[in-house]
Amino acid sequence: MKLHNSILENSILPMGDIVLGTEYISTLRKWRKIQNYSELELKELQEKNLRNLLDHVQQNIPFYKKFVSGSGRLELKDLPVLTKPIIRDNIDSMLWHPDRKHKLISEKSSGSSGIQGEVFVSRKEQSVFQAIQTLTWEWAGYRPGRSLLQTGMTLNRGVVKSIKDFLFNTQYVSAFNLDQKSVGDVLKELNRQTLFFGGYASSLWVFAEAAKALNINDLKFEGVISWGDKMFPHYRVRIEEQFNTRVYDTYGTTEGFMIAGQKDLPYHYILTPHVYLELLDGKGNEVPDGEMGHVVVTRLDAYEMPLIRYYLGDLAIKLPRDKYPEKRDLQFPLLEKIIGRDTDIVRTRSGKRMIVHFFTGIFEHAPEILQFRVIQHSLDEMTIEYIPRDIFSSVVLDVLTKKIHDYLQEQLPITFVKVESIPSTSSGKPQIILSTIK
Repeated sequence: MKLHNSILENSILPMGDIVLGTEYISTLRKWRKIQNYSELELKELQEKNLRNLLDHVQQNIPFYKKFVSGSGRLELKDLPVLTKPIIRDNIDSMLWHPDRKHKLISEKSSGSSGIQGEVFVSRKEQSVFQAIQTLTWEWAGYRPGRSLLQTGMTLNRGVVKSIKDFLFNTQYVSAFNLDQKSVGDVLKELNRQTLFFGGYASSLWVFAEAAKALNINDLKFEGVISWGDKMFPHYRVRIEEQFNTRVYDTYGTTEGFMIAGQKDLPYHYILTPHVYLELLDGKGNEVPDGEMGHVVVTRLDAYEMPLIRYYLGDLAIKLPRDKYPEKRDLQFPLLEKIIGRDTDIVRTRSGKRMIVHFFTGIFEHAPEILQFRVIQHSLDEMTIEYIPRDIFSSVVLDVLTKKIHDYLQEQLPITFVKVESIPSTSSGKPQIILSTIK
């Protein structure tokens, strides 16, 4: 395994970066050094990266130029908090090279808000995000090439992703069809030498629940890495008990932010040279450490379409300085808690389960729908509320129904209801699933 990792990191990945025009392995190596910086060095690097970004957008990005204050130099607090609707209405003026938009990678997401969003990144910027994500996986003991069972929504892996899965020794399984039998089949056929398990927090919990119900008790992972939705305490307990392991949670977004991750502590290390994290109250003022605030983030290393003061719709708490552990592996600042409502799971009478990403993975390809919410009061049906866009056609509802049934492999009755608005949770983020089934 060490030989495979050495060949992968020293030969294959550097060659891949050259061919694809990316910076994955060089960024990963750089961040392996950055993670060992002192607290002062991390702070200075973050401030340098923030200043460089602000100078860049002041000179090159039309959307941000108009906010330059009387001092003549753009400051972070001069800028408004960005939401998905603001980005959607100003997307071309937020690009460094709008004439090259077709050469950028479009990242479309509904996320747990159910609101369509789209941002653009270059191949290099995407690879930087992937490298920093890999670093947080390494905090769990993982290294590129070590065997990994991964759940996800990208079922059509394509040539590049299939090659990556092979080189990285990754078994990629669907998080769409999470009925007990399908999950059990994966676990029963799993190579007992598989070292790591990663995926959406809710899907990992579903796998652990299925393993317990089927008495599959001989699986032991060196580490379980979670992302995508909140790792609730009852998820963690079940996963750790069933798979004789420890869960390492990470916090990031589809838009290219790798915000924080767990290593040696129950808290999350904030990756400050990569992101500038603000926690704000309802009036836009920063809350003191130890108090809950709305998560607003700035990516410090993305220049093609800079996202500055981007509102995520999450709530979080920074750990007060006087509560920092005396001994900790890294000197990054700490998040005490990431707040979120328990992600409901839509179920069928046959025992199948649909996590939130089942729906976002389908609706992100339906630009006719601005926002949606899934409501379930019975195991025999579900209702989907939706807010249409101007380009809406009722044909899309038939397409969505077919896709849901195809992935579910079951004809669960679906009723679509057009609405004017969808209520928000306490964080201000619209709720995507409402289930009253106990």
